[in-house]
Amino acid sequence: MGKDSKSKDSGSKGKGKQAAGGSEDVASKGKGKAGKGDGLGTCTYVKARHVLCEKQSKINEAYKKLQEGWLDNGDKVPPAEFSKVAAAYSECPSGKKGGDLGWFPRGKMAGPFQEVAFNTPVGATSAPFKSTHGYHFILCEGRKN
Repeated sequence: MGKDSKSKDSGSKGKGKQAAGGSEDVASKGKGKAGKGDGLGTCTYVKARHVLCEKQSKINEAYKKLQEGWLDNGDKVPPAEFSKVAAAYSECPSGKKGGDLGWFPRGKMAGPFQEVAFNTPVGATSAPFKSTHGYHFILCEGRKN
């Protein structure tokens, strides 16, 4: 009987966590079952590049460069081209390295940045988003456990 009680408790705890972590559901909405073989949100490390700007207008201008060249055509942005945009627009010290953040573990980056980094497919560029540091977009270059 103790085992049954624990499994019932675990089930209700799971629902509580699911309700509290509703943003995960929103992030994967319309993309099928995230985490079932696609690696989204389940890996331990992500390799990424990013562009950081204090002002939303500047991040939108930088993102537009990528839209006009690749994203509007459904193409992936080549890392070398992303690097050029990062070097030209990013206000983060990593901009000098083409926005390269290298490999980082889950838990190292704060809030929305981590959420986007760990849920952007490899080779894809995220849409612009806001964090406590300003406005970003991310190119996910890899993931591993």
